[in-house]
Amino acid sequence: MIYDVIIIGGGPAGLTAAIYTARARRSTLMICQGFPGGQIMQADVIENYPGFPEGISGMELGSAFYAQAERFGLETVYSTVTGITVSGRIRTVTTDSGEEYHSRTVILATGASPRRLMVPGETELGGKGVSYCATCDGALYKGKKVAVIGGGDTAAGESVFLTRFASEVHLFHRRDKLRAAGILQERLFASSVTVHWNQKPLEILGDEQVTGVRFRDTVTGEDSIFECDGVFVLAGTAPNSDAFRATVACDEAGYVIAGPSCETSVPGIFSAGDVNHDAFRQVATAVGDGARAAHEADMYLENIE
Repeated sequence: MIYDVIIIGGGPAGLTAAIYTARARRSTLMICQGFPGGQIMQADVIENYPGFPEGISGMELGSAFYAQAERFGLETVYSTVTGITVSGRIRTVTTDSGEEYHSRTVILATGASPRRLMVPGETELGGKGVSYCATCDGALYKGKKVAVIGGGDTAAGESVFLTRFASEVHLFHRRDKLRAAGILQERLFASSVTVHWNQKPLEILGDEQVTGVRFRDTVTGEDSIFECDGVFVLAGTAPNSDAFRATVACDEAGYVIAGPSCETSVPGIFSAGDVNHDAFRQVATAVGDGARAAHEADMYLENIE
């Protein structure tokens, strides 16, 4: 079978695209690794998505997205995409199971994954005080004490953002200088954020909720415990683009270079959401990208028809 659209990825961008293409009566297949919903499924509460004044759990929102797409006839395959090839007007998507799926258009919506510390307690306390997005979760820490771990642009910028809510913001970096852009460092040092140098995280502490972080001083070798109510791991993100970096143009970090209409360097292949190089990485913007990519895919199909 040759589908009209294959969507790779099942987060907000991919699911929104699926709602639009399936509703437009385009035969649509979504290929995703796990249950649709993406990273939002791990969020206890999402408070900045319009329409939910009291907030909504990530599980509820992601499940609702998927149910809506299914209602219009979306087909879903649970697998890992390993490559995309183009032959004329046909795009072939291969998976790790050896299966091949064919379509006339493809929408890339694989997202980006936060870089993790890989220390004890990080996974266990995810959503219980461990966060990877200050913009998403900062408001939950009003009047509380938080630790930020990282040293790049994201860590510097979001540490300052967190001062709007938290009573204390402490930034920990394993080196003695930041990698962040100069202007971001200026804003950081002019803020109330306390910076701790040469601190390597060893363990995130807590049972049902984060209570602190164990650090090791990389100069003295001494261990210490920093007590806090939350930990923001802001060590950057990595795009989930390995499967198609050889097919579409990507930047040095691997993010897809997409135009204003979500078009990639290959006609008939579009990209939406966090995998894009200039993405804001919020649910609302992913949804917008998904809608735009779906519209452009539909227009592309009309033109070739």
